[in-house]
Amino acid sequence: MNDLKMNYLTTVLCFFTTCFIAGPLSAQEETAGNPLVGEAEAEAPELTEEAEKAIERGLKFLISSQNKDGSWSSADPEKGGGGGYAIAGTSLGLMAFMVEGHFPGFGPYGKALDRAKDYLLKRSKDSPSGAMGVKMYEIGLFTIAMSELWGMTSDPEDNKEIQVALERIVEVILRSQSPLGGWRYAPRPDAGQDTSVTAMVFVSLASAREAGVLVPAETIERLTGYLRDQAFDEQRGGFGYQGKGYTIACTAGGVYAAQLAGNRDTEWVSAAINSLENDPKMFSRKDNGHFYYSHYYAMQAMVQAGEEHYAKWYPKIRDSLIALQQPNGSWQEKELDYPHKTPMSIIILGTPNRYIPVYQR
Repeated sequence: MNDLKMNYLTTVLCFFTTCFIAGPLSAQEETAGNPLVGEAEAEAPELTEEAEKAIERGLKFLISSQNKDGSWSSADPEKGGGGGYAIAGTSLGLMAFMVEGHFPGFGPYGKALDRAKDYLLKRSKDSPSGAMGVKMYEIGLFTIAMSELWGMTSDPEDNKEIQVALERIVEVILRSQSPLGGWRYAPRPDAGQDTSVTAMVFVSLASAREAGVLVPAETIERLTGYLRDQAFDEQRGGFGYQGKGYTIACTAGGVYAAQLAGNRDTEWVSAAINSLENDPKMFSRKDNGHFYYSHYYAMQAMVQAGEEHYAKWYPKIRDSLIALQQPNGSWQEKELDYPHKTPMSIIILGTPNRYIPVYQR
């Protein structure tokens, strides 16, 4: 890393520490805690040269595959390369760069990231309600991207636009929560509940809360009630779809959401962490059907669980992802693949950087 990049990243980290972690936000008192610093941090795995190279190859693939309008999406030859899930793909794409300290308007990727940011803001403006995308998954990912991007662009005028977009989408999420505490695919409170969607949506609310957007205590309490009383599988010690029992993906997402809701030290969250750590299918690409998605959550759940868990988990997923990377730098396994696999892999590999507040403890 050259001196210019190091100086820039130091500035970024100082900004995060001042504005996001140390700021007087009463809503984040429960989850801010102590960052992973001090003696324990020295024992945690750091970024290896191989992981750094894999990340850089992945970022270059994203640049090469970015659509002309600034988005990233699933490939569709009939649409000139662009396809579906553009809100999710673009939001995750931005976060993949941010986890390495790259932001719109700065550095070698600044122009490309500006186009991605502008694409998302335009989609938000064009939406009468602020809701976008195919399902609540995309709304959640957009919320995380806006939360983590707020205040980190080169143009101060962007801040107001990002703030408006973020506050609008949080309102959509809050009014879409089921009375029983969860969320499902459609942005409506009567749409039912789905543990996978609920995890994604609540992680996005936690990110917005870290940025200073008010998230009512009642929303958090209802989310906790759903996870603990309706989605938790006591027999397996993990989470599943409502009434259908344990799954790896639901457990990974459910435990991370539960931790961010202030339940780190509960017996049921500890049981879910234990289930993930002892599931023989977890690191098998063949047996874990939602491999990238589940590890996106599981990696951050281990960060929240503490250094001992993180130090054991990260090297295993790091080595797995490096082995799975395609020659072109992507983690896509077929042409018409979902756009989440490459950016999620980069985010997981970049965990030791700890640049994005919602991925800190």
